[in-house]
Amino acid sequence: MPSLSRFRSIPITVSARRKGLVIMLASAGIFAVMGLLMKLLGPEYRVWDIAIYRFVGGAVILGALFRFNRHLLRPARPRLMLVRGVVGSIAFLSITYAIRSIPFSTAMVLFYSFPAFAALFSTCISPERLSLYEIICILAALVGVGVIFDFRPEGDVIGQAMAVLGAVFAGLTVAIIRDLRRDHGPVMIYFYFCVIGSCICIVPFMQNPQIPFHGTDLMIVGGILASSIVAQILMNQGFSYCKSWEGGLFMTSEVVFAALLGVLFLGESVTWRLLAGGLLIFAGGAAIRYQFPRGDHPPRTTAHR
Repeated sequence: MPSLSRFRSIPITVSARRKGLVIMLASAGIFAVMGLLMKLLGPEYRVWDIAIYRFVGGAVILGALFRFNRHLLRPARPRLMLVRGVVGSIAFLSITYAIRSIPFSTAMVLFYSFPAFAALFSTCISPERLSLYEIICILAALVGVGVIFDFRPEGDVIGQAMAVLGAVFAGLTVAIIRDLRRDHGPVMIYFYFCVIGSCICIVPFMQNPQIPFHGTDLMIVGGILASSIVAQILMNQGFSYCKSWEGGLFMTSEVVFAALLGVLFLGESVTWRLLAGGLLIFAGGAAIRYQFPRGDHPPRTTAHR
């Protein structure tokens, strides 16, 4: 049986930051695949349907894989785990609603402001502080997102508000995950997210459940479930190697991966905006790697027990 004890928080060093960058890029790429699959799923499937597939499926698979052992079922900080599940569910439902109600580009640019909110919340939850250099890196990535999508605020005000709400709660979520990684493994964090998300979504889902029966739909739903589990666990693990806002900054690369998948599978064209915006996003993330000279270490944060 897989072990949960091997997933522990690791002090942030220059080499750890490099590992965090690689893990977060892998997570962002897989999340982009999940987004593509969600786009390919038929319009008859509602937000609640997609959420239940992800949450219930994730809880069942992880519970079965780890046999619901005591390490999985006994978090060290259950209240904070509950808060993480609730705010993460709100973020997921908010951005999904926004994508369905306003232009995709507007929703994505508003949502991917979440690294700024992660930086704000991290100063309250843990002793992480931002330097001017780090602020510039965040702004470069956010500008890159805007360049790719040629940002123009379009659509109804409620949809735009939901995208911003999703960004706020996503920023809070990653700050909480970073704090939880001090004494919880990435599998446990995602397992409780799935359990709490299932409890939130089950009643709306049961009002008009959409069950996939066709082979294509089953394959897409299976792909959504598999990609969400792998991507989320990678992201949770990545916060062992980087600060909360850094992880959020690295995750903005999902925009670039999503655009490339659109080129490969949806017939979209390669534009100068994709190239220039992608360069800004990756430059902002990669610049963090060189913030400290080789051999130097940033201040360590105090573990919360």
